[in-house]
Amino acid sequence: MRGRCSAGQKVLACLIIRLALAETFCLNCGILALDEPTTNLDKPNVEAFAQALNEIIKNRKQQSNFQLVVITHDEDFVQLIGRSENCSHYYRISKEFDNPGDPPVSKIERHSIDRFG
Repeated sequence: MRGRCSAGQKVLACLIIRLALAETFCLNCGILALDEPTTNLDKPNVEAFAQALNEIIKNRKQQSNFQLVVITHDEDFVQLIGRSENCSHYYRISKEFDNPGDPPVSKIERHSIDRFG
């Protein structure tokens, strides 16, 4: 790929290959976790990756133990995934400070994907 692809295209290719390997070798795998998968991707590649991920979600929808965990700060990516009918909600994790001087407390909230923002 040297000289023919951008850095973002190389990252996207690596992500797609990893997903393909997981699909091939982990039959009926119950969980797929992605940590900041859109880092170094430009907008067209983020959109292509979201589309590929939506296909996996669609194909795994009937699998009762399938869970997708996406750790991201990219809200546009979450919106792209949420545009499919396969994703109904997401969890937002934030830190809150109850009292000055106390350590922060993690707050986990479940939200409907159609109320994203």
